[in-house]
Amino acid sequence: MDSITATFQQHRPRLMGVAYRMLGSRADAEDVLQDAWLRWQQADPDRVHTAEAWLVTTVTRLCVDRLRAVRHEREHYSGAWLPEPWIVEATAPPADARAELASDLSMALLVVLERLSPDERAAFLLHDVFDSDYSEVAAVLDRSQAACRQLVHRARAQVRKNQVRFTPTPDAASALLHRFVNAMRAQDHVAMLSLFAQDATWTPDGGGKVPAATKVLRGPRALSRLALAVWRLHLQHLTACEVQINGAPGLLLREGSVPRLALALQTDETHIHGIYTVLNPDKLRGL
Repeated sequence: MDSITATFQQHRPRLMGVAYRMLGSRADAEDVLQDAWLRWQQADPDRVHTAEAWLVTTVTRLCVDRLRAVRHEREHYSGAWLPEPWIVEATAPPADARAELASDLSMALLVVLERLSPDERAAFLLHDVFDSDYSEVAAVLDRSQAACRQLVHRARAQVRKNQVRFTPTPDAASALLHRFVNAMRAQDHVAMLSLFAQDATWTPDGGGKVPAATKVLRGPRALSRLALAVWRLHLQHLTACEVQINGAPGLLLREGSVPRLALALQTDETHIHGIYTVLNPDKLRGL
């Protein structure tokens, strides 16, 4: 392996982490990395002071351009938009080693990031998730440090407004998933109702390609009724596998070998605050 290839491969996990969190799409992230790789091969070594900085800058700028290009498409997406699920069976695309938290990959965070401008999204991820300082963020976005501080401030306000106050332990989160599945299988409305926080929401993404609700559902009673009905009418006929989806406990349901639905939970130690279901077949390919 030559030095150009070796350097790119060394930084590829971090670059994938940036691209996926920026775009919410594994396929788009792979496309961006391919474009970055072609540019890296053609780069003038005399103008590359630090390989990692050059590559992160290139990938981030390509992601910002991609977000601007697809903004109209996503604004007119059929129903609620969710990111392509990252099924974590081995390793997730890493953030900075000092900030390796499940929450920075969560469905809930990526949904909030989708509401930000491309520059706000990039500034927040680089500074708060990947631990870049403001001088580095400013160089990537070609803005002043003061402007980048404002971008991060606005992004943080949106993220904090939508955060669950307590992050559960893996065991507690897994236990809630098991109780949720058991209540569905038993068709136990009382048990199901007890699992949901008062502000609980259910976000389905069918992309207009399969039957799914086109808006976010809210409240324990509505969510309980929906969970029991969906299991009774659809899910009980599928094969369910417990997985980690974007760092949270979840289920991947298949019909034969074909994935039909990915379901992730957002929880605290005692209640479910959010359910995210991806049904759009375009987002389930390759799982």
